[in-house]
Amino acid sequence: MRPRTAWQAMARHPLRFLTSAWPWRSLGYLLSGVAVGAAAVLVLLAGTAAGVVLLVVLIGIAPLVGVVLAATVIASVERGRLRLVDLDEVPDPHRPPAEPGLRAWITHRLTEQATWRELGFALLSAVALWWLDLLVLGFCFVLPALCFASLDGDTWPWTVLGALVLLAAPYTVTAWAGARGALVRTLLAPRDRELGAELRELRASRVRLVDAFDAERVRIERDLHDGAQQRLVALGMTLGLLRLDVPPGSALDRGLTEAEGQLAAAHQELRTLVRGLNPPVLADHGLAAAVREQVGRFPFPVTVDLELPQRLPRPIETHTYYLISEAMTNIARHSGATTARIHGRYHADQLVLEITDDGRGGADPTGGSGLTGLADRLGAVDGRMRVSSPAGGPTLLHVEIPCHFG
Repeated sequence: MRPRTAWQAMARHPLRFLTSAWPWRSLGYLLSGVAVGAAAVLVLLAGTAAGVVLLVVLIGIAPLVGVVLAATVIASVERGRLRLVDLDEVPDPHRPPAEPGLRAWITHRLTEQATWRELGFALLSAVALWWLDLLVLGFCFVLPALCFASLDGDTWPWTVLGALVLLAAPYTVTAWAGARGALVRTLLAPRDRELGAELRELRASRVRLVDAFDAERVRIERDLHDGAQQRLVALGMTLGLLRLDVPPGSALDRGLTEAEGQLAAAHQELRTLVRGLNPPVLADHGLAAAVREQVGRFPFPVTVDLELPQRLPRPIETHTYYLISEAMTNIARHSGATTARIHGRYHADQLVLEITDDGRGGADPTGGSGLTGLADRLGAVDGRMRVSSPAGGPTLLHVEIPCHFG
């Protein structure tokens, strides 16, 4: 799957990363960051100074309002620049005003929370971010140049230091560019609270529905275990007692044998259903053990590589287990795969899963396939997924689920 961020590209393929466009994109991101930051300093200082000076004659409010609105322009430029190191789009959080006209537009912008957050970001960019960009660029390129300029017989250690710093520059530049991009996305991405109380209530109701479904699933599992399973066991014992009074080899004996076979098959199917509804191994031993037990019943080999620092929170663990189960069921039914792999790690407060198979490919998340159910389950826990499934395979399902311990 193609990396979506500079950090992903550097982490997945540290050597191949050097020959990709990501180091150059990161360098362009920092260079343009210096230019945008310097421009922000000039605009903010000039607007603020003009507003303070003119405030005594009551027209200084206009420059101050201009500073606030200029911050939204700076933020818009930052969202566009972010595509250099993060291919996922950052939507504009602003909404169109309810009424036409310049005055309505200005009033609407000044009452939006996004505007004031963008003003805070513009101040942060002017005060710190572009200086840090400049510092990183100076360390990576100016310092080696100074070391090389002092080349003579007595200063060769400085030359070696400069060479090492220059060789590490692609990683240094990309590391800071990735960190800066993550900060920009955090500060400038629209927040749910700005989308209104209706969206928040919709998300909360969806979570409540999923939780209610999980509680009902546990209840059904308990009822089946304590009710239907016990009745089947009792029925088996009754058939066994009846056999004592039946002549061996008779037609009735053969009928009892067939009935016992069907009863055993029904009992096994019910046990499999109960185990799938609420697997004891998940509660007792955690996600990795439960997934290994579950895929052990598949008709093809599945490699499970799940390494987690500790047990996940119970809701996340349960959601993840059923998500993996549903994904594997889709693979078994539709892909024609002969092997599959489940890889999972916990990184930066996120559970990252990658499920791959060597099937025929062509899975389409928008085509009403089983991927729709996966997306719905992920939505309840604020997760997201990406699918790469070219015709002919292989298929890769990449899942990210926010997860906080403690």
